[in-house]
Amino acid sequence: MLVLRGGDVVDATGIREADVAVEDGKIVAIGDVPDGDEEIDASGKFVAPGLIDAHVHVMMDGRPDVTDVVDENETMLAYRAVANLAAALNSGVTTVRDLGAPTSLAIDARDAVEDGVIDGPRVVACGENVVMTGGHGHWFGREADGPAEITKAVREQLKRGADVIKCMATGGVLTEGAITGAPELDEDELTALVEAASAKGVPTAAHAHGAAGIKNAVRAGISSIEHGTFMDREAAELMAERGTYWVPTVKASHGILTEGVGAGIPKYAVEKGAEAAEAMDDAFEYAIDAGVKIAMGTDAGTPFNFHGDIPEELALMVEYGLTPEEALEAATVNAADLLGRTDVGLVEEGYGADLVVLDADPRDDVTIWQSPTHVVSHGNIAR
Repeated sequence: MLVLRGGDVVDATGIREADVAVEDGKIVAIGDVPDGDEEIDASGKFVAPGLIDAHVHVMMDGRPDVTDVVDENETMLAYRAVANLAAALNSGVTTVRDLGAPTSLAIDARDAVEDGVIDGPRVVACGENVVMTGGHGHWFGREADGPAEITKAVREQLKRGADVIKCMATGGVLTEGAITGAPELDEDELTALVEAASAKGVPTAAHAHGAAGIKNAVRAGISSIEHGTFMDREAAELMAERGTYWVPTVKASHGILTEGVGAGIPKYAVEKGAEAAEAMDDAFEYAIDAGVKIAMGTDAGTPFNFHGDIPEELALMVEYGLTPEEALEAATVNAADLLGRTDVGLVEEGYGADLVVLDADPRDDVTIWQSPTHVVSHGNIAR
């Protein structure tokens, strides 16, 4: 038994002084617990849930031009995925949702983590993105056009064992020639995608920047809108009404704008990234006013958006208007709810033992997530 001794437990339910006992990958007791076989001294520190990133690409490594991955074989991409997962775990991220990788690469990574073959956060995986022919992300997605082809593409991912189905509802920043906010898959195609996934009880996610594409996806029944950059007030209110999650991925544009063309990022991506970043203030205003549910996601793997830096997203969300408490919720209980996980996101008896030890209360200092002193994953000390 592992015991985290002497700390204050802090999660979405509040804060309380308590020891935490862990055994067989689960939290087995909270409060006054007996001596453990191994102990972490958390005196004066804070024990919080491990972070959940609802939008990553495990095979992308933050290189300036992510389209270069098409030049690498799947074996090399798998090695990169192993390194990225290790970096994420070391930073305190204990669950990720991969929203697009070639063939079954991310699904296989999920199984490798579950089987103990590699160390990393648990992985929820979509398989390949479903995209229109020549659409955003076509260079690593499954191209399909019309409801019938969309249905078949979804069923292919389900056959591989996908936990979620991801599609590109609009153009995006990192595909040359794609118009960032322009609708790509139409509402009939999106409805076909949702129906095919729902037949197996599998949730859905839609990359959607523009307001029209967002509304198409929400009306079709998509579970989460990824990016949502050019969201208008009507789109936000529709999302709130339907209970659709928003995963803002602020770090995606932040990395592009921080480094720029001089670092090797394609000029078209920098120009589109700047336009997207400029619109994000309004998107947050509309979403917060409407009461849209927000889950943390980073799009980790995109240019200069490294898996080891995922916790920076919480501070960025606070800069855009969330409170530190709301950022904590977005990165734990909200993200867990979106991923359909009822066993992570809180420090509670019976939950998975995915924990971080922090030097300060993250409700007072949101940047403290970026420097955990200890990380526990699946009940094992990872850092």
